[in-house]
Amino acid sequence: MDRASNGPLDRVRVLELGNYIAAPTAGRLLADFGAEVIKIERPETGDELRNWRLYSGTTSMLFRTINRNKKSVVLDLKSEQGQAAVRELARSCDIVLENFRPGTLERWGIGPAELSAENPDLIIVRVSAYGQTGPRSHEPGFAAVAEAMAGLRALTGEPDRPPSRMGVSIGDSIAGIYAAFGALVALHQRQRDRAAGRSTSVPDRTVDVALTEAIFSVMESLVPEYDAYNVTRARSGGRLEGIAPSNAYACADGRWVVIAGNGDGIFRRLMNLIGRADLAENPRLADNAQRWHAREELDEAIGEWTAALPAGEALASLADAGVPAGPINTAAEIKADEQFVARGMIQHMPVSTGAEILPDVAFPGIVPRIGDGARLIRNLGPDLGAHTEEVLGAAVTEPQAGTHDVKELIG
Repeated sequence: MDRASNGPLDRVRVLELGNYIAAPTAGRLLADFGAEVIKIERPETGDELRNWRLYSGTTSMLFRTINRNKKSVVLDLKSEQGQAAVRELARSCDIVLENFRPGTLERWGIGPAELSAENPDLIIVRVSAYGQTGPRSHEPGFAAVAEAMAGLRALTGEPDRPPSRMGVSIGDSIAGIYAAFGALVALHQRQRDRAAGRSTSVPDRTVDVALTEAIFSVMESLVPEYDAYNVTRARSGGRLEGIAPSNAYACADGRWVVIAGNGDGIFRRLMNLIGRADLAENPRLADNAQRWHAREELDEAIGEWTAALPAGEALASLADAGVPAGPINTAAEIKADEQFVARGMIQHMPVSTGAEILPDVAFPGIVPRIGDGARLIRNLGPDLGAHTEEVLGAAVTEPQAGTHDVKELIG
């Protein structure tokens, strides 16, 4: 596939007023599939993500990754000129993404009411810590706080240690995925309303994503189990409560593998593989609930088997036996993994650090795959203001979003 090829969201125009990770992740997803995403950045410094984990130069690999396939336009949203430019741009856009504290855009005169006055078809996606309403809606908050409030931190880490966090900004990423999903749902609603000869109301064109709610939504049955049975789940390290055996196990070469032997049939195959037919046929280990109580015994048996084998040999035997398992990969191992490579999930591109050009850097591919092949990254996160003249020069001549026929875009 040509890097310049269009995608299913071609001719959808998005104005991104977001900073950091949450709203920009939504913008990245839309851009990956062909939307034109115009990212507004503050003068001089731009999105603060440009300096996060900055190992050299002036622009981080994190920024280049999260903001791929976008255009960068510099505007001061606190100025009258910047606000007027946003209102002008809104006329030609289908979607606006933002993740400021609730009330900020209204204070600047570029809230939903003002932008909808410019474009009555505009979809507005708002990402905030607690949502646009409720007693805490006015408070600031990052995903780290939301992860704590929504229960994720209470379940992350070892049971005898303080609550931990994941190694990535998972709360922001989850919220960004929901924001992109909400944008497409609203776009579909707008299409249906248009086909019925009616306009879509401002509330139906406003997507309200709270970081706390996005994380809470992936906490499975945490609250129902408490409310129904007074069960309070606790941290269980590499295990998942009620699921056994499923853990990380050390191998003879120092590498670690994850083995998920928790299905009833899978469990028996695993026990036979490791030479423990006695456990495979033991009636007290017939289902997950029983095996959970014997988790220490089972992990010890599996750990003894893996400790005698290098990871590659152990994984090959597990695959042959039909037991789900995989290596705990580092970045170097992911980059070389034949499955990721075969699926186009590792894509090599030249990239500027702001100080030099690195000719061949591996970046994560586009998810999900649609069609026969992997979609290619068109371009990495842009230099600050690289498209200011191009976009602002064309803003007043672009057709309004109401003239777009999006029927073929979202089915």
